[in-house]
Amino acid sequence: MQSSNHRLRDMEQHHPLLSAGADVETGSLAAGVMVGGPHVGHTAGNRTLWFIQDSCGMVCATMTWFLVLYAEFVVNFVMLLPAKNFWYSLLNGATFNSLAVLALASHLRTMLTDPGAVPKGNATKEYMESLQLKPGEVIYKCPKCCSIKPERAHHCSICKRCIRKMDHHCPWVNNCVGEKNQRFFVLFTMYIALISAYALGLSGMHFFTCIKLQWNECSEFSPGVSVLLLIFLCLEAILFLTFTAVMFGTQIHSICNDETVSIYCATQALFLSAVEGLNVHESKKEVLD
Repeated sequence: MQSSNHRLRDMEQHHPLLSAGADVETGSLAAGVMVGGPHVGHTAGNRTLWFIQDSCGMVCATMTWFLVLYAEFVVNFVMLLPAKNFWYSLLNGATFNSLAVLALASHLRTMLTDPGAVPKGNATKEYMESLQLKPGEVIYKCPKCCSIKPERAHHCSICKRCIRKMDHHCPWVNNCVGEKNQRFFVLFTMYIALISAYALGLSGMHFFTCIKLQWNECSEFSPGVSVLLLIFLCLEAILFLTFTAVMFGTQIHSICNDETVSIYCATQALFLSAVEGLNVHESKKEVLD
């Protein structure tokens, strides 16, 4: 599609494109639910529920909830409730459970929030004329979802949409992390890292107390069952603490530098390609010499 005022190019990669003020949402289509498969959308007032029907993502999201609830069970019923110190149980229980609730709430917000989907199928002549582009200005269209691509938008093959400031698609939240839900994802990684560290600390103190008491009146479960539950909790906590702490740091770094993981990876790939090309050039030069 082409006119005398502008040119439209089909591109899948990220390129600057729209003039100031052109990055707009049209109707409710921008927030309409587009899923990796059939669409699911439930409108409540002016808001539309966003949910990705991806099998892998739904399994990973369910596992996330299961693991958090498992940690809740072990911390509350194996460690805190059997403790003789009432205030120790109350304060630690209130803190841990509050962080767990905040983590699950952040997970839901990340999963059910539109990450910044570009209106699908808006690459029409009427819409482009409404952008009031300068003569000769080039805009870009995604050939997969037939959308005008704003600056720093990328197409997600799972969400089947172009996402503004797409950072990455995370199966653990069954959604893309983009312009509109990144803050919830940052909070989710922070809370998971905190409850993982908290669970490790409580587990260490519980092990020490049980060894000191020789497992007498240490837990309502048998020593063998208690040890297995605590070992699984510690392994889970170490794994998720490492993963979420690194992810949280990466997200904060990206926000401070106004970049996304996808842009960073693309920049690194270009740099490595340039270095590789330079090395090949030097090798050819040495052979010729």
